Amino acid sequence: MEELILFEKKEQVGYITLNRPKVYNSFNRPMALKLQEVLDQCAADPEIRAIYLTGAGKAFSAGQDLQEVIAEDGPALTTILNEHYNPIVLRIRALEKPVICAVNGVAAGAGANIALACDITFAAESASFIQAFSKIGLIPDSGGTYTLPRLIGWQKATALMMLGEKVSASDAAQMGMIYRACADEELHDVAFKTAQLLSTMPTIGLGLTKRALNASFTNSLEDQLKLEDELQTKAGLTADYAEGVNAFLEKRKPQFTGK
Repeated sequence: MEELILFEKKEQVGYITLNRPKVYNSFNRPMALKLQEVLDQCAADPEIRAIYLTGAGKAFSAGQDLQEVIAEDGPALTTILNEHYNPIVLRIRALEKPVICAVNGVAAGAGANIALACDITFAAESASFIQAFSKIGLIPDSGGTYTLPRLIGWQKATALMMLGEKVSASDAAQMGMIYRACADEELHDVAFKTAQLLSTMPTIGLGLTKRALNASFTNSLEDQLKLEDELQTKAGLTADYAEGVNAFLEKRKPQFTGK
């Protein structure tokens, strides 16, 4: 049986590959549930200090496998959202470890919005992003209506969602949708080196940074300042903070352990 999600540990990085290349890594229920399982595994494994997500073949993900939806016994849209995509997006955001996404080809529909939910997203120059939902009379899901306006602004997000225009990787980077576009042949080298770098950094502090960023979407300034105080106190109690300060004073390279 084909492995729908490929997973391995590369040093301190959990390396995840969407693996339905014949259908452009479109999601069906088994693949969505398997991705949730692997994300849980990454969250629970203290040896994994960063996560790397990409796709096999020519695409990152074309979104939902429509053949599954129209099948006589196929899942309802509410099931797809509440049992497939929403849990994936919530896991990515709740993971207090950096999640790096390498978009190797088209990222459409839910595939695009899962990529945008990651912490730092790279894309090959030949890759593209498309909010394909309006083409079939649906609304953007998988957190797209939440994430995209915050990344690129209300007007641009509305236009891309309603018109369903394809956005190149370079344009996506220029408008702030993603972090960086890379030459196709350099994508994995550049993006994975970033994941490796993050896996050697003070990962508790990085996780607390992610927690603060998540809270900033709904907090008032006063609430956010209080949260920063709380999380900074926690960060200041870590071994990595002590190591970072000592290394600075001793003028040497720090050796962080993620503790």
